Amino acid sequence: MWLELSLLIIFLVIYYYYFINNWNYWSSQDVVGPKPSIPFGTVGDIVIGKHNLGTYLQEIYTTYKKSKLVGVYRLRKPILIVNDLDLIKDVLIKDFSKFADRGREIHDKHEALAVNLFNLEPQRWRPLRSKLTPMFTSVKLKDMFYLLVQCADQMETYLDKFENGQVDMREIATRFTTDVIGVCVFGLQANALAEEDSLFRKMGKRIFELNIRNVGRTILGSFLPELYKVVGYFFRDSVLDNFFIGITKDTMDYRRKNRINRHDFVDLLIELKDEPSKVGELELTDKVLAAQLFVFFAAGFETSSTTIGNALYEMALNHSVQEKLRQEIKDELIRTDGKFTYEGVKNMKYLDKVFLETLRKYPPLPFLTRRSMEPYTFTGTNLTIPAKTEVWIPMLGIQRDPEYYPNPSVFNPEHFSEEQVKSRHDMTFLSFGDGPRNCIGARFGLMQTKIGVITVLRNHTVDICDKTDHNYEVDHRAFLLVPKNGIFLNINRAV
Repeated sequence: MWLELSLLIIFLVIYYYYFINNWNYWSSQDVVGPKPSIPFGTVGDIVIGKHNLGTYLQEIYTTYKKSKLVGVYRLRKPILIVNDLDLIKDVLIKDFSKFADRGREIHDKHEALAVNLFNLEPQRWRPLRSKLTPMFTSVKLKDMFYLLVQCADQMETYLDKFENGQVDMREIATRFTTDVIGVCVFGLQANALAEEDSLFRKMGKRIFELNIRNVGRTILGSFLPELYKVVGYFFRDSVLDNFFIGITKDTMDYRRKNRINRHDFVDLLIELKDEPSKVGELELTDKVLAAQLFVFFAAGFETSSTTIGNALYEMALNHSVQEKLRQEIKDELIRTDGKFTYEGVKNMKYLDKVFLETLRKYPPLPFLTRRSMEPYTFTGTNLTIPAKTEVWIPMLGIQRDPEYYPNPSVFNPEHFSEEQVKSRHDMTFLSFGDGPRNCIGARFGLMQTKIGVITVLRNHTVDICDKTDHNYEVDHRAFLLVPKNGIFLNINRAV
């Protein structure tokens, strides 16, 4: 009895000091920050679901705004938050080579599709990025524009089902972007708008569904990586893995056999696979190729659909903005005889402002992460961090800071007038990231998002309904910044 009790006490003492012996790391270097506590350090609110990383960093940014640098702890691991805009620019652009790593652990034993462009460390990321970039140029986007218009026509037909009724606009937008990504990335008809039980839509739901498997994988993989290495197998989604690996291989084999060339993303992967078989240090196995299609599918449909929903949510709350935007859409469509054109969408300057303001207020990925590649001293400070130190950038806090955006809770497209943009630091808007590791698909995402909103507003108006969440409660279980209660609006055929 006494032996067991003594051993327990010894274990608890060792456990206690294991955690706290590193918790003076930041204070010893005169870096301010919240006080850590057992067992999660300073990120307990994320682990228990009170915050996601974006809203957590927003709170830290607001609390310690006068401090250029803030120190926090993930369990016992020190992590640095950079609040100062000039230092953020150093990390993302000026000294990018020293922060080229996103700091994401790749658990490919448990996640078959983890070896993708978003996650890769610099040695494998850099050559792959250079090979994939041609798929996202303005020229390539213009070539694919007709495919987006076809999906817009299908969305128009889908909207007729709900004429003068209440809808979950985010779900409609998700079906639209699923169809767009299906045809532009895979070269396949996803039929998410045409079929309620579309297989692509089902797979999309599996990726972001907030169930125990997905939430557990996110929390453990990001905040308890050592534990995840042991138990990660139990969080694997073999159905999702097999679907994307299978459809990638089948599509590539079919095109080779039938000599089909669509000059799209799949064709580019076929070229990379055939010559050479490696890109830098990255071996292009079927699994790795599928991982690239997977990440563009997941990022492409979810972030854009959320932004479409958020933009229409703000249109429903701000009728004057909605009417001004609808008038610009009508004027441009009159100029082009009622047809969607690439140049016509580019000409809609107020639409640009609306989307930038939407992305300011609701950045889908509300934070940025980097990891130092070598010891680094921050300009104007005495702080030197060692290699492999994680750095977090509080994007959401910056983009909702009244110092940069007066009345930040008010939706105001004029925040992005030419005069106001010139008056601000260029690191006050980071919704696409910045520097060499910015969002590779930003042009494509913005174009499909604009077309989605144009399709809704060209013949309809949107308004709030009794299910509209006026407070826009964020779902803190989600990796992205998404509404907990959907985006329910009334949609009415315009007179």
